[in-house]
Amino acid sequence: MIYDVKICILNPFYYIGGLVLTGKAAVLKTAGFAPLGVRISRPPLIYIVFNGEVAELAEGTGLLNLRRGNSTEGSNPSLSAFFLMTNHTQKKVKVRFAPSPTGYLHIGSARTAIFNYLFAKHFNGDFLLRIEDTDKSRSDSEMVESILKNLQWLDLHWDNEPVFQSRRINDHKQICQRLLDQKSAYYCFCVPEELREKKKQALRENNEYHYDRTCLGLSEKDIEEKLERGEKYAIRFYIPEGETVFNDLVRGRIVIQNQQLDDFIIQRRDGTPVYQIAVVVDDHDMNITHVIRGDDHISNTPKQILLYKALKWNVPEFAHIPLMLGQDKKRLSKRHGAVSLEAYKKEGYLSETLFNFLSLQGWSPKDNREILSKQELIHLFDINGVSGNAAVFNEKKLIWMNKQYIAQMEISALYNVVKEDLLNNLHLEESFLENNKLYIQECLQLMQPRMERTTDFVSKGFYFFKDPEKYEEKALKKHLQKEGVKARLKLLEERLKECSDWSEEILEKVIRGLAAELEVGAGKIIHPLRLALTGCSASPGIFELMRVLGKDTVLRRLSNCIEFLA
Repeated sequence: MIYDVKICILNPFYYIGGLVLTGKAAVLKTAGFAPLGVRISRPPLIYIVFNGEVAELAEGTGLLNLRRGNSTEGSNPSLSAFFLMTNHTQKKVKVRFAPSPTGYLHIGSARTAIFNYLFAKHFNGDFLLRIEDTDKSRSDSEMVESILKNLQWLDLHWDNEPVFQSRRINDHKQICQRLLDQKSAYYCFCVPEELREKKKQALRENNEYHYDRTCLGLSEKDIEEKLERGEKYAIRFYIPEGETVFNDLVRGRIVIQNQQLDDFIIQRRDGTPVYQIAVVVDDHDMNITHVIRGDDHISNTPKQILLYKALKWNVPEFAHIPLMLGQDKKRLSKRHGAVSLEAYKKEGYLSETLFNFLSLQGWSPKDNREILSKQELIHLFDINGVSGNAAVFNEKKLIWMNKQYIAQMEISALYNVVKEDLLNNLHLEESFLENNKLYIQECLQLMQPRMERTTDFVSKGFYFFKDPEKYEEKALKKHLQKEGVKARLKLLEERLKECSDWSEEILEKVIRGLAAELEVGAGKIIHPLRLALTGCSASPGIFELMRVLGKDTVLRRLSNCIEFLA
């Protein structure tokens, strides 16, 4: 919930001690005895304004003793501060994730969605979804479907139906007209070619370009005549004098001098509203209380705040999250490898891993734990704890975390995850999977401790399903193409044929017994055998592997290897 609280300071003070302060709610400037309005995100008890910050006190009656240092001034009301709270109303936290369907969901955007979700659910609020698809030339319905599926895969389930921005253009245009009517915006008949030339001229003179408000001075008669002639126009928002101040929940107090801003366009010459106005209208109509987004949007925020104020709408809280960087400290992009959530999914990362990992990109719990469930993250998440510094994407940490999650999985759940990979990449039939489900699960039990990605089962454990077609070149020279290897493998083949008990204990006894009989280390038999059975130099334990593969498969592959050496 969000609470609207008005605070009247009847007696200013300088220092309060001996009280439990539970956290900063907002930053304010205080002046005399003027009442202050503030929105906070915890149930109000007593709130004080101290050095321009609102702080929450554990308990109280309204009378607070003043302290300087460790000495009490006393309980004389004349030396105390009295606080009156009025207009106490509850507001449900509502956040939104607003992707543009112009490409696959970026890993950085996925983190933004997760931060929004954790914040909302921490306060039992709503996580809303808005598809910003007004750019018809770049928006793709296939991308919309992909975004929805990937959010669901991450277990980010939105409340209510998704809002499609393109379906709300008439609402945006109505607000543009309202701003025109109240003189907060004006018609601009300047043609693009003229504006481009003015920008070039400013560049040649090493000046920063600002629109010169050519059309602001047009009379009502001039405007009417231009409209009657059918001249195309844009609508520009008029930037008032002064400064725009907001308290960013991540970056703190931000002040923008309005003179730095241009009278920006809110409706294009073709009649379509632009991003700035569409976002403000949609956030207002969706009752958004907090806008949590990437810090590449900071430059948009003062413009949007000015629109809110011009329309006399409540301004939401803003939190701008630093971008994610690659290991080279540059913005995460394709040159760093996979950047879309879809790509990480295909590479074998679990949704639980990515949810956990991305939650910790720029934020961490106070106990520095790294493996946290979704419910734990919801309980612990605090937007005030998000770092103002960019998070560096550590792929090694992601791989480590994925391995931890794979190791914790039930075999039946892991089977369901790798099933698609077996069908698509090993081209196994669905009927084979169903008829050999127990065998596949046994193979998974052997591979699970060694898997860093779910795709490792197929890429590194393919030999569970087909005989080796070749042998690793380096291991071939080291373990197979050596004097005496072929003879030892033939002897092993004969001993294994005689085995009626195919247990790990008996297989180990046979192999180690043969090694002792030949007076060689067991590795002289085990390493060539592993290569014969898998084609690889690394695999699960050889005796477990032989048991799971079965006698017929082991003897066939051993025979193939002996023939290869001939």
